[in-house]
Amino acid sequence: MLADYNGFFSADSLGSFGFRWLHILAGIAWIGLLYYFNFVQVPAFGQFEAEPHKEIGGKARLIAIDKVARKALWWFRWAAVSTFVTGILITVVTKNYYSNGFGKSAGGIAISTGMLLGTIMLLNVWGVIWRCQKVVLANAANVLAGGAPDPGAAAAGRKAVMASRQNTIFSVSMLFFMVYKGHSLRQGVEVSSGSMMAFWTIALVIIAVMELNALGMLPWKTEANKGLNQMYDGPGVRNPLIAAFGLWIVFLILSEVLLKA
Repeated sequence: MLADYNGFFSADSLGSFGFRWLHILAGIAWIGLLYYFNFVQVPAFGQFEAEPHKEIGGKARLIAIDKVARKALWWFRWAAVSTFVTGILITVVTKNYYSNGFGKSAGGIAISTGMLLGTIMLLNVWGVIWRCQKVVLANAANVLAGGAPDPGAAAAGRKAVMASRQNTIFSVSMLFFMVYKGHSLRQGVEVSSGSMMAFWTIALVIIAVMELNALGMLPWKTEANKGLNQMYDGPGVRNPLIAAFGLWIVFLILSEVLLKA
């Protein structure tokens, strides 16, 4: 083993260790901040305007958005990019990453599912969450400076929350499939074409429906506690957690039933 080691900066070492380490490091920052936003910041900020000090709380919330959320969002969106880029670099640098029946193996199908979920999550960060949060941040800064509130800020905030909650729901299954590739006892099993097609059909339908819902493209659009939007709402963070682990259970069953010889 040591005889084959060509140093940390060799292509093999970077692919199997260096970029994986950076990928995990960036991923911790990204998912950690995602959980902070959903499990800490959103519920906490919602309590700022509670009676009996609604006016004071409202100003404190705007200050927190302008000073705290702005900085957290910077780290959040660039951690997402770093996670994605280092993940791509692993596949580029690692020799024969997609060879040896990658697309038909249980490990290859699993990591591909994780990659798909991670890519959708990245697109949600930059295409929905950040675009909408820029409106929210601009409104907070404007109101603190004495300007009039932006009537579109609340709608933008709602769209950002929906996409962020959906990313939280996806994240549990995404991490499961990322770990599956390297640690599952089934990772090298070649999956039959029928099972592979069944897995991808069911997985893609589930992912597409949930993502369309997060984008407000289903009949209930962005209305709270309606249709599938109940995944994002309800008391505290109960519903997103139930949805996240419920989705994972579905994928776990699919993996146990279909990702086998």
